[in-house]
Amino acid sequence: MKLVVTPLQGLWVVESSLHEDNRGSFTRFFCNLALKKTSNELNISQINISKTHKVGAIRGMHFQYPPHSEVKMVRCLRGQVFDVAVDMRQHSDTFLHWHAEELSCENLRMMIIPKGFAHGFQVMEKDSELLYLHSAAYVPESEGAIRFDEPKVKIKWPLPVSDISERDKNIKYLDNDFQGIQI
Repeated sequence: MKLVVTPLQGLWVVESSLHEDNRGSFTRFFCNLALKKTSNELNISQINISKTHKVGAIRGMHFQYPPHSEVKMVRCLRGQVFDVAVDMRQHSDTFLHWHAEELSCENLRMMIIPKGFAHGFQVMEKDSELLYLHSAAYVPESEGAIRFDEPKVKIKWPLPVSDISERDKNIKYLDNDFQGIQI
């Protein structure tokens, strides 16, 4: 597993190697020891899979407020997505900056998204599936979100938006009082 630094402190990309022979292939998906450098909080509390049908569909941008903030590790199992993380941390040098990576079942990349980041993605191939490893359980009362088209963030989605949930469409834009998440 190769760790790749991103422009946003604490946000990592992991590149995994594919080992193939006449039987098929083998890839290490997770190794606590190899990933220890990225965070001390990689204890997996919850695992989720999402499947999204439509190309251009967006899921996100979601996070959890403290004390239920979480580290997310995200891999694409099928298809391809444009995976985005936004730094929501109060006093961060990269507050409201975003970083995106294309994740696919072919490139075997994983994003490690630290506490205090919003996360979402846009589907680039039909029926894309993502695997999420979470360091904390989902707590509905602690859920937070920013709009996929938040003007203070200006994410450049690669495709026109074809589908988005009613919940995500109805998220309010950030006001001038928003100071970020205190982690």
